[in-house]
Parts: sequence; structure tokens; C-alpha cells
Amino acid sequence: MAATLGLVDRLCIAADNALRTLVSSAPAGSGRPSPAAALPEASLSPADRALSAALMRVNHSGEVAAQALYQGQALAAGTPELEGLLRQAAREEADHLRWCEDRIRALEGRKSLLNPLWYAGAFGLGYLAGRLGGPVSLGFLSETEKQVESHLHSHQARLPADDRSSHAVVAQMIQDEASHGQNARHHGARPLPLVVRSAMRLSGRVMTGTAHYL
Repeated sequence: MAATLGLVDRLCIAADNALRTLVSSAPAGSGRPSPAAALPEASLSPADRALSAALMRVNHSGEVAAQALYQGQALAAGTPELEGLLRQAAREEADHLRWCEDRIRALEGRKSLLNPLWYAGAFGLGYLAGRLGGPVSLGFLSETEKQVESHLHSHQARLPADDRSSHAVVAQMIQDEASHGQNARHHGARPLPLVVRSAMRLSGRVMTGTAHYL
């Protein structure tokens, strides 16, 4: 893609993705059905429904940030191969975005009011990581997926046991995040310094803690 599209075209793709993520329909994903599609909706107490909706709102915000991160990295990618890898990950993450939004709707919840902020911040970080070169960009991807995977495991423990639909969505997301991280390492991801990993972890906590309520 990088070899056939100019900068203006790639900026248009990035802008279209941002609008689809934040305003309109979700970006085109890989077409996989939601893991919750075949499961009956559980009868949850108001408290459990509110908890599930809040947790899935946090997960949705994380996927908004993931879209922005990959788009920023792809825009700065130095090779067509790296750009293609990042855009493929973004397509699969777009499935997560749609699944989380479906769960929020089923739980009668709402999306985070701060999603534009999460998108803008993650896009800038992704672009910066991409400008630092392929190994660093892939290292950023690997570390992001590792931290997201840990965060999703914590949500599995907190989701109401009867909300099998949300559990199914989160379980598949965990598998996908692990696969994306492994793919990044396979393609030469460079481990990030401890201070960078710690800063990423702190910023992630700020986002997840805020999105739980806003």
C-alpha cells in the first residue's frame, strides 16, 4: 500500500478511519461475527448490567485508541511490508471495536465521552513510534498488546459471571491481542526501555480509570 499511495491519499485514509471510529460506523474489519452473536442475552441485575456496560465502555475506548495507534504507526511506516502488517492488525482490531459497541448497546450503556481525546493522543504516539523506525514501532505494538492483554484478563475477573456474552467477546479479544503481539515480535520488535513501558502503563491506567465513568 505504501508503494502505490501518496502521502495525501494515506492522510485521507487516516482521516476516514478517524471519522468512522469516532462519528460514523466502525472501520471495516475482517468480517468476523461477534463471539456473542449466538449467545442468549442474560437477565442481569441493574448493578451487574451497569458494571458490564462500564467495563465494555473501557474496552471500547481501548479499541478506539488501538485504531488511532495503528493508523499513526502505519502513516509513518518506512516500508510497505510494515505498513501492511499494521493495517492488517487495525482491521482485526476494528472487529473488537464493533463487538464492544454491540455489547454496550445490548447492555443499554454508552460510549466514552472522551473517545476523541483517546484517539488524538494515541494517533500522535503511534506516529512518533513509527518515525523512530520499524523495530521500535513493532516494539511499541508488542508492549501495547501485552499491556492490553493483561488489562482484559482483569476485566474477565470483574465481569458478572452470568454475562456470558461479554465474557465471550473479551476472551476472543485476549487471543487476538496475544497473536498481534507475537506477530510483532516475529517481525523484529525491539524491547522498549523500562521507563517507556512504565509510562505506557501509567497512561493506560489514566484512560481506563477515566473511561469507566466518562
